[in-house]
Amino acid sequence: MKLKQKIILEALRLFSLKGFLSTSLLDITTAAGCSKGGFYNHFKSKEELFFAVLDQARAIWRDHNLAGLDQVQSPVAKVKKLLSNFRDIYLRDTNCLPGGCIFVTLSVELDDQLPELAREVSRGFEGLKRMIKNLLEQGKLAGELREGTDTDAVTGMIFAGILGITVIFGVDKSPAVLDLTINSLCDYLDRLSPETGLGEASRTDGLTRLSRL
Repeated sequence: MKLKQKIILEALRLFSLKGFLSTSLLDITTAAGCSKGGFYNHFKSKEELFFAVLDQARAIWRDHNLAGLDQVQSPVAKVKKLLSNFRDIYLRDTNCLPGGCIFVTLSVELDDQLPELAREVSRGFEGLKRMIKNLLEQGKLAGELREGTDTDAVTGMIFAGILGITVIFGVDKSPAVLDLTINSLCDYLDRLSPETGLGEASRTDGLTRLSRL
């Protein structure tokens, strides 16, 4: 592996564990097995490295979470596949992301300290929400969701669930809680089907209203 890529991957691991601000240049060069001069041969600054790490993190996110989606025809099933990939592949990647989802770590850490970098991180969150919303809209048009389904509210519910379990799993690493959360989100989508009974529909409407709070 070339030194530049090794620096990026080691910094990615460190940022996921400690955050950007708490990771020193010495931490990075030690993990990568290089000198400070070796670092500056490839990056002008730690901030320049941040953007390289962010690009790498986004590539990992796409590879893990979008795996197999192109083989799924149903838009709603694509959302459920995304959720299962997030549970089974992404959050369990302790090699690249030993500290959990780097985007959540960086977003919380940088929001007040370096808002311009935090905005770069939040672009990914906005993209994820747009993706989920678009798939839900496609599912609604295809008759997979009830006509009155509020796709904005459902998107908000799913996104909140993803963020919530990311934080919880990062702390307690409980597979049972992770499975329960993702399975509940998938069940929630199933209850929005036009084929759902009236009792199930009533419960789903309640969940939709709750997501607006």
